[in-house]
Parts: sequence; structure tokens; C-alpha cells
Amino acid sequence: MAQKKINSLGGLVYSTDPNFKPVENNFEQQETILPAQQKIKIRLDKKHRAGKAVTLIEGFTGKEADMEDLGKKLKTFCGTGGSVKDGEIIVQGDNRDKVLQWLQKNGYSNAKKIG
Repeated sequence: MAQKKINSLGGLVYSTDPNFKPVENNFEQQETILPAQQKIKIRLDKKHRAGKAVTLIEGFTGKEADMEDLGKKLKTFCGTGGSVKDGEIIVQGDNRDKVLQWLQKNGYSNAKKIG
């Protein structure tokens, strides 16, 4: 629990300044833009995954919750597992064609398959 408090202050442990006030981080999430304006890239990746292929969906612009929702829908459509992290949607297996088909069907007209 103490570790969380330290990290929330940017690693600051002690200050001798009597007027010190910790800076609060107010991160505003970027608004989700319309599906037709999204520039989504779909590619296959095998690096650092023990030789197993995954489909990476990159370039989504919007809130984290909306990206989680899109990831869930894509994983359900493909019938596989995966995750959403570091601004990428990861779908297990080589499902580039299925993902592209679903995205185009649901209004993401700028989605492109790379590689």
C-alpha cells in the first residue's frame, strides 16, 4: 500500500519545503473519433511470443474503455482469446482477414492489413 502512495507522488518520499504541494496528474482521455475516421492497421506478429502468431490491431484513437469494447467484440467474432494493452488490441492466432472483414462491416472503412 505504501508503494502506491510513493508512485502517485512521482517517487517523492520527503520534502523539506513547507509550501510544497504534490502535483496532481489529471490525464484527460482522448475522445473516441468516428469509426470511418479511424486509421486502424492490422498486422501479424510473432516476436517475443514463443513463436506463436497473434494479430495486432493498432492505431485506434479514443478512450481506453472503447478500445476494450472493440477488443472484446473482435475476440468474440474470431472465437479466440487475446487482450488489450499498450494501445494495441491483441487477438490470438492469424485472424487478419476476419478482423478486417468485421471492421469494414462495422464502419471502419480506413482499416488496412499490413504484411
